[in-house]
Amino acid sequence: MIKHDVVIVGSGLAGMRAALEVCKELDVAVLSKVYPTRSHSGAAQGGIAASLGNVESDSWEEHMFDTIKGGDYLNDQDAVEEYVKAAPRVIYELERMGCVFSRTADGKIAQRSFGGHSKPRACFSADRTGHAVLHALHEQILKESKSIKIYSEWSMHSLTIEDGQCKGIVVSNIRTGEVEVIQGKAVIFATGGYGRVFKITSNAFASTADGAIAAFDAGLPIEDAEFVQFHPSGLYRQGILFSEAARGEGGYLVNGNGERFMEKYAPSRMELAPRDIVARAEQSEIDAGRGGGGKGPGEGFINLDLRHLGEARIMERLPQIRQLGIDFIGVDCIKDPLPIQPTAHYSMGGIPTDMFGQVIVDSEGTHMPGFFAAGECACVSVHGGNRLGTNSLLEAVVFGERAGKAALEYARKTGFEKINESHQKTKVLKVMEEVYQSDGTESYNDIRNEMKEIMMANCGVFRDEDRLKECVDTLQKLQVRFKKGKVTDKGKLFNTEIYEILELSNMLKMAEIISTAALNRKESRGGHFRTDHDKRDDENFLKHSMLSKSEDNSIDIKYKPVVITKYQPKERTY
Repeated sequence: MIKHDVVIVGSGLAGMRAALEVCKELDVAVLSKVYPTRSHSGAAQGGIAASLGNVESDSWEEHMFDTIKGGDYLNDQDAVEEYVKAAPRVIYELERMGCVFSRTADGKIAQRSFGGHSKPRACFSADRTGHAVLHALHEQILKESKSIKIYSEWSMHSLTIEDGQCKGIVVSNIRTGEVEVIQGKAVIFATGGYGRVFKITSNAFASTADGAIAAFDAGLPIEDAEFVQFHPSGLYRQGILFSEAARGEGGYLVNGNGERFMEKYAPSRMELAPRDIVARAEQSEIDAGRGGGGKGPGEGFINLDLRHLGEARIMERLPQIRQLGIDFIGVDCIKDPLPIQPTAHYSMGGIPTDMFGQVIVDSEGTHMPGFFAAGECACVSVHGGNRLGTNSLLEAVVFGERAGKAALEYARKTGFEKINESHQKTKVLKVMEEVYQSDGTESYNDIRNEMKEIMMANCGVFRDEDRLKECVDTLQKLQVRFKKGKVTDKGKLFNTEIYEILELSNMLKMAEIISTAALNRKESRGGHFRTDHDKRDDENFLKHSMLSKSEDNSIDIKYKPVVITKYQPKERTY
């Protein structure tokens, strides 16, 4: 058995920021499916939000209100306040760590406009902000190599909870296939989102719900799973992200008739309306036959026109977007519009936590001792029903730091408790052996593709009861078919097929959780839009959903109240 004082799963911004807090005093392990600088945080392009006021006057109160309005009033406002107040300090700390931000003419950190923000507060590094922040944190991690051990290309299988306390995780070394228990006084999940359950997604291949499902299988709830954000500008048919920074710099959205159509949907904000509104506007144009390509989810496209910005501005502010267009579809945005479509991008829901990253096990706020979570896999609910652009990098760093501090404080006072190593390993080995020995007739690849298709078509930008019921039914049938799958690689060394199959199992469960939560929320709010219940219903649904596994393996739904402090819900218009 491997032992570390604190075990962190995930090496993106939240995981690395947490590790930097813990390593000040204790021994910490960071476990990652990929090399840390390949973490999905590096794909973030447009910026990280903070009310610095470097371009025009701004305040944390305005940032807070924009965040709550953008989240359609489902945000927990006490957490939002802590989060936006921390933002300026966090930016300057990252700068001192070596993160290279773009600058104004007088040398201040540059800030640009982003959808849903009333002031320019996106601090950015051209259009590679996530990459810049990730590498700055990774450099700090390497400096602390005496107290931080990185387990690169290891996979986490399950969470070890015994005697009502989190004691570690069960993992395997992808290179050797060997299964191990890693014991920790505290465990922090920073495992990212689960956008790969959809056909068109901006998420990396590693975003497969491993952390959320490990928590769910251990008996913990998943909060607000129905709220999945569709980014308005994914590359047509591929989902590769074209940053909202393109619109922040002044890009136009144009339909197949050559019209800037956002005036119909958000006249005061146009292309800089919040992402849920822009994504629905695009999908409405596509469904009405005013896009390019076909109709329906995943088929048609809208044009992102940057030509009027000029070559100099594009090369200074949006070089990666230009290169992605050239590399993947042969379109140079200096000369031609880019074809885009809504793409599954961000999970507002996740493992419920308090504002210190401590995992919560029920609607009463009871803590799970020793278990913490931060970043996209967690739900502090600072985003509510819809996340504003540039708020995710901020969340990862702010709550990664807070979870690290809380885990450090907990681990200081806790010893290594007795753990039933053989029992924990046997459970995982049994699951893996069932897959190794599986000699059925079903193709795991077909099951994966059918899951992605049904989620995109029936649980995407627009939803309704009949399509969601069909979605849940299909996903349950796919889980039955999964048990009859056929594995082709029986080896142990670097067997990526076995890990992809285990990830598919997680995604099938997560997809059912998302669609079940969406079916039960009979209203439209933020990223969740029901065409058969197209209004927000504060009387019945101003509450967080909490989905957990019942004794018969079905999904049980409870709710918990939203924390409202400064801003009472009102109509959300732009």
